[in-house]
Amino acid sequence: MTTAIRTTARAERRATRRSAKAQHLIVADEGSLAELEAALTTLPLCATGRVFIEVPDAESISTVTVPPRMTVTWLPRASRSGAPGTGSRCAQGAAAARAAIAWADEMLCCDGAGQSTTVTLLGGYLGTADIAEHLTERLGMDRARITAPDRFGLL
Repeated sequence: MTTAIRTTARAERRATRRSAKAQHLIVADEGSLAELEAALTTLPLCATGRVFIEVPDAESISTVTVPPRMTVTWLPRASRSGAPGTGSRCAQGAAAARAAIAWADEMLCCDGAGQSTTVTLLGGYLGTADIAEHLTERLGMDRARITAPDRFGLL
């Protein structure tokens, strides 16, 4: 019985350490790849999190260097649909917004989970506005944890 209690306590401490780590969400598109590269160079080697990059098609996918614990997901619009049930094509910013919002809903679902998460939004206005609104209004994330281009006037 003592061993089971120690094992459970040890597992709880590991889970607490894992959840306390700062993580990053970075969203970009084909028009902000230079800004993305600059943002990625400022991350520490131990950074964790997700990078979503929306591009027009699969031919636009290239190599991006990220810290080892970061995951890059390319989102080619040509292979995605627009709003469900419309039969329309994926509009610019829609794939990135859907992916980032789904990630945030899953990863920031616990109370306080967004307190150590840093968000960098580099894409176009429409997708960036949708993501920022979802993070601040629906998930209650502090606006100070989100970076977006000043020209959008979102934060």
